[in-house]
Amino acid sequence: MKNILVPTDFSENSIRALKYAQVLFSAMECNFYLLYVGTLLDTKKDSESFQEVENDSSENTKKRLNDLVKKSRKHSTEANHFFFALHEYGFFIPTIKKHVEEQNIQLIVMGTKGISGIREKVLGSNAGDVITKVQCNTLVVPVGVELSKPKEIAFPTDFNIFYSLKILRPMEEMVTLGKAKFSVMNALKEGDSLNEEQEKNKEHLLDFMQDSFEGKYGFHTISNQKVKPAIQCFVESRDIDMIVMVAKNLNFIQQILFDSIVEQISFHTKIPFYVIHE
Repeated sequence: MKNILVPTDFSENSIRALKYAQVLFSAMECNFYLLYVGTLLDTKKDSESFQEVENDSSENTKKRLNDLVKKSRKHSTEANHFFFALHEYGFFIPTIKKHVEEQNIQLIVMGTKGISGIREKVLGSNAGDVITKVQCNTLVVPVGVELSKPKEIAFPTDFNIFYSLKILRPMEEMVTLGKAKFSVMNALKEGDSLNEEQEKNKEHLLDFMQDSFEGKYGFHTISNQKVKPAIQCFVESRDIDMIVMVAKNLNFIQQILFDSIVEQISFHTKIPFYVIHE
């Protein structure tokens, strides 16, 4: 049984992310925890009026959350999926961390509008905060995503980290879900080469893929390009359906997701990002 946490604010992008997760995990038995985190900001009210506002808001969001649970069950009638409503007021990240621990969550699914949704200034936005502050695998789903399982998954990497089983197993799961091809991509400046440690990490990754991916994998090196344009070119030329990244390699993630140049990169609007934590 896989436990999946889906934060929602009832927006189109958060509901789209939930639908994508239902399709992606249609062949797996899953518990979906739909979490609404509310904040009370109207502190200028007197205490009695403030309590009335809180009660009205709480009842309204609880109803909307329960309605969303009912609709989600109808969309998963042929899958072994179970849905639960979680409603809480508080700060977003501490509340996420609390429910990750209490519900034994293995995956967080976050909706985002794309460029503006995943990045506000440097590491703003709920999606950006979850990726960098919560130790849980996170799937970031842009609102423009197609509701289908990935057929080719890209893994851009600089081979500077060791790929433990806690990293490799989630990759394997994603490949299995869509019977997808797993494409490892490395951008190198012309004349550069991998050092000894990078070569060892690459060899370890290759050994795992040979044993686990049934031949549906490949290595690709793009020379004489910067990382972001190289990924853009790779994603568009191969019609990539998902991008996998490792949270341990935070500097690399920041280059791809949170640099100012990200606003010029279009794949954020339609390609899900799967960020894996150890």
